[in-house]
Amino acid sequence: MAPQLFCIGNPLLDMQVTNGEELLKKYDLKANDAILAEEKHSSIYEELIQKYKVTYVAGGASQNTARGAAYVLPPGSVVYTGCVGDDELAEQLKAANKREGLQEVYLVKKGEKTGACAVVITGHNRSLVTNLRVAEKFEKSHLSSPEVAPLVESAQFFYVEGYFLTHGTDSVVELSKKASEAGKTFVLNLSAPFIPSFFQVQLQQILPYTDILIGNESEAEAWAEATGQPDKKDYAAVAKAIASLPKANPARPRIVIITQGPHSTIVVSADEPDSPKVFPVSPLTDAEIVDTNGAGDAFAGGFLGALVSGKSLNDSVLTGHKLGAMCVQQVGPQYKWPKVQVL
Repeated sequence: MAPQLFCIGNPLLDMQVTNGEELLKKYDLKANDAILAEEKHSSIYEELIQKYKVTYVAGGASQNTARGAAYVLPPGSVVYTGCVGDDELAEQLKAANKREGLQEVYLVKKGEKTGACAVVITGHNRSLVTNLRVAEKFEKSHLSSPEVAPLVESAQFFYVEGYFLTHGTDSVVELSKKASEAGKTFVLNLSAPFIPSFFQVQLQQILPYTDILIGNESEAEAWAEATGQPDKKDYAAVAKAIASLPKANPARPRIVIITQGPHSTIVVSADEPDSPKVFPVSPLTDAEIVDTNGAGDAFAGGFLGALVSGKSLNDSVLTGHKLGAMCVQQVGPQYKWPKVQVL
C-alpha cells in the first residue's frame, strides 16, 4: 500500500522523568516550555540517567504525529523521515514505529548519535530540552533518493513540524512547493513559541505553500508579538491574520487551527475569515490526566488521520480531540493498545 501521508521532522528519543522541580531550578527551565539545549543544559541527560527513573519513549514532534495518524489509519498509510545515527536510540525508535504501523525511511549517519529530548515533568506541566545531535544533519538529497522519492510522489498529504525549520528549511521549501504545485495538501505545525519568535524568515518561506497551519495558544501569542498583532490574546484574530497571508495556490483556502489544551479549539478559514469555528474540548478530571507531553502532537495525528481518511474538517478536529485526550492519559506521547476506534 502506497502511503498517503508523508511526514518529516527531527527523530528523538524522549527521556522522561517525573518530580523534576530540582531540575527546573538547576538548569533554569520553565515548567511548561520547549527549548533547544544550550551549553548550560549539556549535563542534564546524564543526570537523568544517574539520578532519576527514566521512561524512554519514541519522540520528536512530527514522529509523534505520524505515529498518531498511523494509529488512526490502516497500516502502511503513513511514512516518516528524518536523520538518525546508527545507535541503540535509533533501534528503539524503529521498534516503536514497527509496533504502531508507521513506515520510516530514516537517513542514517554512521558514527553519529541519535537526537534526545529531556522531558522534565512537574505536575501536569512538562519542560522539553532537546539536543538535536544528528537530527539537524538531514540532507535534502534524501528526498530524491530511490528509496524516498516514490513515497513523496505517492503521498497526497504532507506534514512538517516547526522544529525542523531550525536547520532544514531548504528541504521543507522543496517539499511544500512540490505539494502546492501538484494540488496536494501541505500541513505545518508551529511546534513551539520560539519558532514564530525567532524563525519568522523561515516561516515566511514556507507559508505561501501551506494549506493548513496548526499551533497552540502560546505559539499564537508568539506569532502575534513577532508580527505586531495588536492583541496577542485574540487567537481568532491571530488565526485570521495568518489565514489571510498570500498563498501560492489560492484555489485551496488556508486553514489555521489554534488549540488551547483543555479549552476550545479555534479554526479559521481564509474563505470565511470573519466566521471562526469554535470546537469545545470534553474536559478530563485531574485524576485522569497522567502526562500532557505530546498532547498537541496527538491532536495533529488524529486530525491528519481523519483528514486523510476522507473525513470533514469538523470531524477531523473532533478526532484530534479524541486522540489528544487519549494521549494525556498515558505516560508520554503514546496511544492505547489494543487499538481504540477514534474515527
